[in-house]
Amino acid sequence: MNTARKIAIGCDHGAYLLKDLVKKHLDDLGIEYIDFGTNGPESVNYPVYAHAVCEAIQSGAAELGILLCSTGIGMSMAANKHHGIRAALCADTYSARFTRMHNNANVICMGALTTGNGLALDILDAFLSAEFEGGRHETRVNMFMQLEKTECEKERD
Repeated sequence: MNTARKIAIGCDHGAYLLKDLVKKHLDDLGIEYIDFGTNGPESVNYPVYAHAVCEAIQSGAAELGILLCSTGIGMSMAANKHHGIRAALCADTYSARFTRMHNNANVICMGALTTGNGLALDILDAFLSAEFEGGRHETRVNMFMQLEKTECEKERD
């Protein structure tokens, strides 16, 4: 597993316990991370944490991101509103591995209430150990990233 990367992590109140488990796992692997919170059960707005993680990736402070909420759905939707972010909601190791290999995903989203702790760590390991394959997949990633650019241009007009 490539341990040279830095990871940005964020969660809402529904997933702070899973985030603590993920942080311990990253510590055990020797992977550096930036924790953007939240750190307790008090209700918060998940887009705030998605935005912080995505900004860290956009600025180069982090290479990859991990976003956690009760289902992972809200975090993935919020993250994918950010330019250059390719967030994938994953509930199995196959999807986690292939979203890196084929889609060059840079954020993984998971649900604390929909994914068991052991499986969540296995999913994370699959995501972190995979590398983008490029080739025909790069053509496809460039195509969907062009959609993002086209939509931004429409908004400016």
